[in-house]
Amino acid sequence: MIEAASSGAGGDSSLDVPVQEFVARLQPYERVLIDLKDQLYEGSWERILGDLRARLEGKPYIFKLSQTIARDIAAIERMKAYELRHQVRLSEWVRKKA
Repeated sequence: MIEAASSGAGGDSSLDVPVQEFVARLQPYERVLIDLKDQLYEGSWERILGDLRARLEGKPYIFKLSQTIARDIAAIERMKAYELRHQVRLSEWVRKKA
């Protein structure tokens, strides 16, 4: 099930491309975030975002994702918005491409 929540990426024109094109444009770190979402966060963008935000606030967190938390949060919000708009799971498409 795709999580229903608002995202800061609502006006991003890159969200209007077909899923194959969206996946082809993903940066390596974005693919890592997709894998981590499925492997460590039970497929939940909200859990991974919560972990990143907890890390920013100095609270306990599950996994040290990267030194560029703001970049990761922006990428997650964009990928989450894409999944919601197109009702797809990017992890399934990333696995198809691999």
